[in-house]
Amino acid sequence: MSTDTLTQTASPELKQWIIEQAKAGHAPESVLKAMKDAGWQEEVAMLALEETLSSYLAEQRREQSLPPPSPAPEPGLAGSPSSVWAGDREVQVLLSLHNPRVVVFGGFLSDQECDDLVAQARPRLARSETVDNQTGGSEVNSARTSDGMFFNRGESELLRRIEARIAALVNWPVENGEGVQVLNYQAGAEYRPHYDYFDPAQPGTSTILKRGGQRVGTLVMYLNTVAKGGGTSFPDVQLEVSPIKGNAVFFSYDRAHPVSRTLHGGAPVVEGEKWVATKWMRQGRFD
Repeated sequence: MSTDTLTQTASPELKQWIIEQAKAGHAPESVLKAMKDAGWQEEVAMLALEETLSSYLAEQRREQSLPPPSPAPEPGLAGSPSSVWAGDREVQVLLSLHNPRVVVFGGFLSDQECDDLVAQARPRLARSETVDNQTGGSEVNSARTSDGMFFNRGESELLRRIEARIAALVNWPVENGEGVQVLNYQAGAEYRPHYDYFDPAQPGTSTILKRGGQRVGTLVMYLNTVAKGGGTSFPDVQLEVSPIKGNAVFFSYDRAHPVSRTLHGGAPVVEGEKWVATKWMRQGRFD
């Protein structure tokens, strides 16, 4: 710890030193004395000590109140490969973030697979619904202005192939996945920012969790390239993933808490339409 008595400011290094002293069990009085002995002005030292310790203690309280982490899907990206084998095809790694855990994959689906999913889903589309947190059921919500449908898990050869590919890519059992949902967004349609996990504080969540436990991962597959708009946004990190046919974005959340930083949304479609297929992964077997 060093100081310049002419222009004293609480640098990041000083704040880190204060935190280290707190972790070592030193009382604030002794830390203040050490700072003054090192040449820090008393006013500057007291302010730095108060602000740093307040922030540190608040962070400690927040961490203690968090739900414990649980295992979550994770692609095998050791060594930062440019591509990975997904069981039956090579998939490109276009972007990888660790906090939040977000990975963008290129070429996850072939053009034909995208077209076939759209063709199989189109006759079954209906107005999309969201989870009703009060009852555990579902409801139409103005935050989600799309049409959609759910396939049963493994209901066709195409679905079985894609589900096996997802399982191989993110190292998570096929049986822990919900059925694939296909969504269609017309011009102006969107899905406002939200979390995919089920809020533990809501009364309907206990009913939902009886089937497979909490959601811990999401894979969004783009079935067409949108002319303008329609990206998948992550507001906490100012990231937007462009909807490119065949690509996919994966993100995981090991706690049902905003600390996961997985707040995300579907930006409004400006021109054209958007088709996506979503796969949610649960902690346990989903039946």
